[in-house]
Amino acid sequence: MIGFIGLGNMGFPMANRLAAAGRELVVYDPRVEVVQQAAAFGAHGASSSRAVADRAEIVLASLPSLQASAAVAAEVTNGAKVAVFVDLSTVGSAAAQRNHATLAAGGIAALDAPVSGGVGGAQQGGLAIMVSGPRAAFDTAKALLEELGRPIFVDEKPGAAQTMKLVNNLMAATTLAATAEVMVMGVKAGLDPQVMIEVLNAGSGGTHASRDKFPKAVLPRTFDYGFATGLMVKDVRLYLDEAQTLGLPRPIADAVAGLWESTLREQGPESDFTSVVKVLEEAAGVTVGAIRRSR
Repeated sequence: MIGFIGLGNMGFPMANRLAAAGRELVVYDPRVEVVQQAAAFGAHGASSSRAVADRAEIVLASLPSLQASAAVAAEVTNGAKVAVFVDLSTVGSAAAQRNHATLAAGGIAALDAPVSGGVGGAQQGGLAIMVSGPRAAFDTAKALLEELGRPIFVDEKPGAAQTMKLVNNLMAATTLAATAEVMVMGVKAGLDPQVMIEVLNAGSGGTHASRDKFPKAVLPRTFDYGFATGLMVKDVRLYLDEAQTLGLPRPIADAVAGLWESTLREQGPESDFTSVVKVLEEAAGVTVGAIRRSR
């Protein structure tokens, strides 16, 4: 029996992947209706995180905040059966280290395993999974994680995978923001946004944002890529905190953070993170959308 806690935009498709691979699951989410939906792919519902940890030796969690991660770790520690806890959330290295200590006090091996790849990666089993913690626990959970994507062992040091995830997400936040800025500039100058994307992707200016996010969610104006602005801002803030703790300069991160904070204020935490372009569009008085060409 495998446990899964947190059935949000990422957690639900990950749990579904595990069930499709033949894993017997016991799941918990505070939203009863989501747990009932998970029953459709064969998962057993539980009444709490502790109840999951009472029934499963390996428990995975995908949670939206540091507070939720800490609360679940504390609850899981009292579970009767759990031996390995895998946190797929992004919480930063300091929070991960605290969770490791909490779980270790209960004799539970903890793995940080933040993921990258978005909802599409979760649905398709194509996530990059950064893992740190005891190597023996990683070896135990590796086959399970391979059903979700590609697990990469970072280090045995608690929190190391969280640092790697913050590096990854600051890069993602930067390339999306930069792509949004140059696309707005080009449209303001009269360029066709579809042609711009084609040129960027054929040349040295191509990014994951230009290859994937803009064609899928910005040009068609759907803004439904599947990652919330509030979560991106959380990750950028965690990066800034960690860089400050390390005594590092962060001129690019500070500039990028300013645009994301503006996006949070103007578009709201639940907006799709591709909405970052809207802040720049409004300032420029343009729209970066697909142009319908007459035949």
